[in-house]
Amino acid sequence: MTAPYRSTVLADARDGFGRLLAAEWTKLATVPRWRLALAASVLLTVAVAVLTATGSQSTGGSGPPSRLRPLSDQGRITYQTLPGDGALTARVTAQRDGDGWAKAGLIIRADLRHGAPYAALAVTPGHGVRLLSGYRDGGPGGAPGTPPAWLRLTRAGTTVTGYASPDGRTWRRVGAVELDAPGPAAAGLFVAAPDRIEVQRQFGGESISGTPADTRASFDNVTLTAAGGAPVAGPWRDRGGAGGPAAPDPGGTTRTGGTVALAGSGDIGPDAFADDVTRTTLTGALVGQTAIVALAVLFVTAEYRRATIRLTLAASPRRGRVLAAKATVIGLAVLAAGLAAAFGSLLAARPVLRAHGTAPPPLTDPAVLRAAVGTAVLMAVVAVLGVAAATILRRGAPAITLVLLVLLVPQIVATGLPVSAARWLQRLTPAAGFAVQHTVHRYDTPIGAFAGLGVLCLYTAAALAAATWLLRRRDA
Repeated sequence: MTAPYRSTVLADARDGFGRLLAAEWTKLATVPRWRLALAASVLLTVAVAVLTATGSQSTGGSGPPSRLRPLSDQGRITYQTLPGDGALTARVTAQRDGDGWAKAGLIIRADLRHGAPYAALAVTPGHGVRLLSGYRDGGPGGAPGTPPAWLRLTRAGTTVTGYASPDGRTWRRVGAVELDAPGPAAAGLFVAAPDRIEVQRQFGGESISGTPADTRASFDNVTLTAAGGAPVAGPWRDRGGAGGPAAPDPGGTTRTGGTVALAGSGDIGPDAFADDVTRTTLTGALVGQTAIVALAVLFVTAEYRRATIRLTLAASPRRGRVLAAKATVIGLAVLAAGLAAAFGSLLAARPVLRAHGTAPPPLTDPAVLRAAVGTAVLMAVVAVLGVAAATILRRGAPAITLVLLVLLVPQIVATGLPVSAARWLQRLTPAAGFAVQHTVHRYDTPIGAFAGLGVLCLYTAAALAAATWLLRRRDA
């Protein structure tokens, strides 16, 4: 094939698909009930968001209401005031109790207020030595580090660097984090452990409780030096599990000679029981998607019912391109409607949430933006799944029922299963796509946001491939 002829063929193919897109868009735009279905999906989603916000109650909590992420700031800390740059060194000689994320080590905090910025270097039974910050699980490190283990934190300007050593002489750099804490900071030893989660689940609801997990650790060779190596003078103070100002608690800290023993409960990290306000606000998409699924299915089956699909396929014999055009038009139209529904829900719910004592995170928060845009993408992918199901079944009611069942049933059934089983069910079914709405990592988060959306996309791609194969083989 010569180059000019090949270019002409490719241009004709592009023009042909463009004409198919224009034809399918005309079908969608000129049928009033389909436009109404798009509008209904937006209105239903926003209405459910407002109703959900109306029924919300402030969960209170010990942290400032303006924080973007719920957190747990407990544990036990014994500290001195570090006036500026310096280094904190200690050896963890023993660690007892707590789970794999129990923490024992060194910490530098901007202050003792709840939710203050911090950098911590900790030994954990299940995850080695970790450099922690930002009230998140994980962090640099991960190499084995069971007691006895030497730890060191250095502060230089806004950079805090962690080091670990098996013998106190040969040091390995674990990592570095930025700590926005100008001026004096609290530097010392800490222990913390996540709560033990106790869950009772039944159909339609769940009863969840967190039992504080005790943890203990002992330290020796504790030194805190300022820049230049001079020891920092001043008394050691304790902060108990409730956080806030220093409070004496003789039962939590014991000093014997050069050994310090700490006992505490509660974690410094994410709050596993936090309400996800953004996700709750966007749950209206579950209702709005019913109109979307009906639109996508009827957009295909209406042509089968009236036998106009024969004219469509006669005008464009390449049937795979016809299906691709239908899926593209529906997907883009629903994407636009989904953006309106998601951002409309967040905007409409904000004043209602505030009136009921709940401070929603700002719309500029990256996690909120991801959840809103992800909801629109989720609805668009569900619409394409509806097109594929309609092409396979060629009947409206069974196709609508099938799509809604595979999306809703796993979420309903999961409320009656043990947490571990519920997680797997929501990971392996198309319902995993709704994980894109999560902005808070909870104890029952089944899958990551993008991974969950990817699972739904894989199911949709498989259904679309099957629909293309059947459309090519069957008579119209």
